[in-house]
Amino acid sequence: MYTKLQELGFICVFKPTLSLKDGKIKGNVDAELVLHSIIEYDNYNEALIVSGDGDFYCLIEYLIGKNKFKKVLVPNFYSYSSLLDRLSTPQNNILHFVNFLRKKLEYKNRGNEKGSLRDQPLREPSSS
Repeated sequence: MYTKLQELGFICVFKPTLSLKDGKIKGNVDAELVLHSIIEYDNYNEALIVSGDGDFYCLIEYLIGKNKFKKVLVPNFYSYSSLLDRLSTPQNNILHFVNFLRKKLEYKNRGNEKGSLRDQPLREPSSS
């Protein structure tokens, strides 16, 4: 998946993780994402953040104010911070949920078919 994202022009930043005694993997990226967003500020046009964490509220609010923000791609519609709802408006719906985009985001080998995810709009299915 990461290779495909990089082929599509996305910059992926990886962080070392820790294996905890209970078998869980810990890789807290909150502070690093905020820091890299500001360090690289002049090197990108718009940010797309993949998270449902309300800890990014202030970063997203700041980037929206600077016209440097595109979307939040929330991994799970059923488990995300309601703080993010406060940033989304009917005029600028910034929240998109992987649950509803799974078929669009799924990688399928289609032979010689060209195109990329960047060319596809991020929209949830309509309720009608």
